[in-house]
Amino acid sequence: MALIATPALAQNAQANAQADDQPASGIADIVVTANRTESLASKTPIALTAVSGEALVSQGITNPTALAETVPNLSIDRANGLQITIRGVTSTDGTEKGDPSAAFMLDGVYIARPQVQEVSFFDIGRVEVLRGPQGTLYGRNTTAGVVNVLSAKPKLGEFGGSLDLTYGNYDTLQATGVLNVPVSETIALRAAVNYDRRDSYLRAGTGFTTKLSPFKDNLSFRGSALFDLGGGELVIRGDYSNIDGQNINSLPLTNVYSNVTTNFVNPTYIGGDKSSGALRTLNVPSNFDAARNNNTWGVMADFSYDLGPVSVNYLGSYREFERHEDGINIRSLGARAIATRFDGGYWQQSHELRFSTNGDGPLKAQVGGYYFQEKSGIGFYLLGLLSPTPNTTGYVFGFPQDPTKAKSYAGFAQATYSATDALRFTAGIRYSHDDKSRVGNTVTCSTVACNLPTDTKSNNNAARSFSKTTWRVGLDFDASDTTLLYATVSTGYKAGGFNDGCNTAENASCNQNRTLGALYYEPETLTSYEAGIKTRIGDSVRLNLSGFHYDYKNLQVSQVATCTPGGGQCQVTTNAATAKVDGIEMEANIQASENDRFDMAVAWLDARYGTFAPSLIVSGATVVQNWEGYALDRSPRWTVNLGYTRTFDLGSVGSLQAQVRTRISTAYKLAGLANVQQLTQPGFSKTDANLTYNEPNEKWYVQAFVKNLENNVTVSSIAPGANGTVQLADPLTYGMRAGFKF
Repeated sequence: MALIATPALAQNAQANAQADDQPASGIADIVVTANRTESLASKTPIALTAVSGEALVSQGITNPTALAETVPNLSIDRANGLQITIRGVTSTDGTEKGDPSAAFMLDGVYIARPQVQEVSFFDIGRVEVLRGPQGTLYGRNTTAGVVNVLSAKPKLGEFGGSLDLTYGNYDTLQATGVLNVPVSETIALRAAVNYDRRDSYLRAGTGFTTKLSPFKDNLSFRGSALFDLGGGELVIRGDYSNIDGQNINSLPLTNVYSNVTTNFVNPTYIGGDKSSGALRTLNVPSNFDAARNNNTWGVMADFSYDLGPVSVNYLGSYREFERHEDGINIRSLGARAIATRFDGGYWQQSHELRFSTNGDGPLKAQVGGYYFQEKSGIGFYLLGLLSPTPNTTGYVFGFPQDPTKAKSYAGFAQATYSATDALRFTAGIRYSHDDKSRVGNTVTCSTVACNLPTDTKSNNNAARSFSKTTWRVGLDFDASDTTLLYATVSTGYKAGGFNDGCNTAENASCNQNRTLGALYYEPETLTSYEAGIKTRIGDSVRLNLSGFHYDYKNLQVSQVATCTPGGGQCQVTTNAATAKVDGIEMEANIQASENDRFDMAVAWLDARYGTFAPSLIVSGATVVQNWEGYALDRSPRWTVNLGYTRTFDLGSVGSLQAQVRTRISTAYKLAGLANVQQLTQPGFSKTDANLTYNEPNEKWYVQAFVKNLENNVTVSSIAPGANGTVQLADPLTYGMRAGFKF
């Protein structure tokens, strides 16, 4: 079952449009666009969590990785970019050809590359997290769900702005400035700028002289314009982010586990015997330069207009991403390190046109089309991998891939029929077609130019097309004015792809021949069965309870393997047959008094492989292990989120708000397919607390905060094997935050 969480604070401007459905006091509702039209979260028959911009600030959620503190069954971890896991469904392929299982969107625009998704939350209207497959209205790459970050829109007739400043340990500095300017009665402009800097959470050990800090040194800007067209509106946005800093975030696997190289034997967790500082110490001999100098920008237009019987909506965007990174690659479990270099350029465009019916009739419908295109050219090189001597063959081992292309188009329709005032039926369908291709090489060379006679290049040329029809059926029923029951069956789809190499039958010049079965992997699909209830008891209690069952087929799993020819490392993705996921989620929000609020979310999850038999070649023979029933990655059996907020009314002096929140998780697994292992992160708790003073008119505030009070450092991602590495989640952080509005 799947939970629909409601936020602590509502979007006042949007909620006014549906004020008749809001309680006079107590816990406010929030307006969401999960079904591509505005509706109250409590009246939307879909599994979602909506967090308002005010709640993000109140809880100190400043980037996507912190959303798990308030969203059940969600994990967003730093790997090769952000890796999003929802209800145990995830993807570990962050390369230029990889696709996520959960779509990350900015103002409804799909952001393809995970390396540009961790930018600060600044001037945000709300964040919507949709759990479960969203294949009908949102399309491919949504088998797990959708994370949609919605920035604040310009406000007509209102001049104002705000400034927020944060300073914390690890020399953290965050600053956000916002200005809203009305140009006329029908035009408004809005600008927001954000600076986000912090030092690395890692510590340098003996012999490690490579610079670690600042880990993050980002500057972002967003400008937007709103045009009121009478029967509709046009919103134009442009954004730019410069993403700088040191990009080292990995540690040797042996910092946290022992016995890590024995095939088919699960490593032993030893992190419980170490302090947080010891776990985060990078004791690897390294003196290489490491730095990140990335930038991304984009423009988009969101147009809507009421034509009478129907409304038309157009959402279009164009984005570019330039990536330049020098880093290190840890070898031999920390015994040595080599330098890496990445240079790449990406661009994407997307266009969606939708028509939706108006009026008060029993039938509400929408129909539309979607087009997406992405192209990239990259070069990733490991320096000193096969030969430690510069200018000798094998000093450069890498992957120049240019171009890699993806193109997708789709048509979709969804309709809801009200059989009675209380009972509604919904059906939707979407056809998606994907074309994917790549031209590139795996190279073993003396220099990056790769020209000497002894240098070698092996082709990575492949192309495939995939098509899929996804659908959704459901019903929802108003059992009373305050209780909604719903049930849905929905499907999701993620396109297939290809590994390194080529096939001689497809390409006569292929010199890295793979069988078609080894070169290509198939799309993954998911069918979800879900039912739930959303109810309100008076104006002081909201309760959501839901449950789900997933049938997951051809799930794509990725691992690092030895490349042939060359002997370096490359990523291989295969289909792991089937998986099953069952879950129950419950959330309660209780306004116990005018000044006391309790929040609780409890999630039970049973996510496990069905038919899956990973294998290794040992002494020339293939050895297979049966993983039926083994847990999927990042799927703890139980998670509990608890929160308490107490507001002290100081009368004419203002108010003081104290808030404490804790997240408790049982153990979860991470697959190490290179050695056919499962690594365990034991159960843990992480507690956040803050104390906020608001002046009487709430024009300014001062807040002291602490996050992860226990200083529990948990495993977020791993790369297994003899060169295994681990990445850890954030340790204890604390600081001060202040802001004012005008």
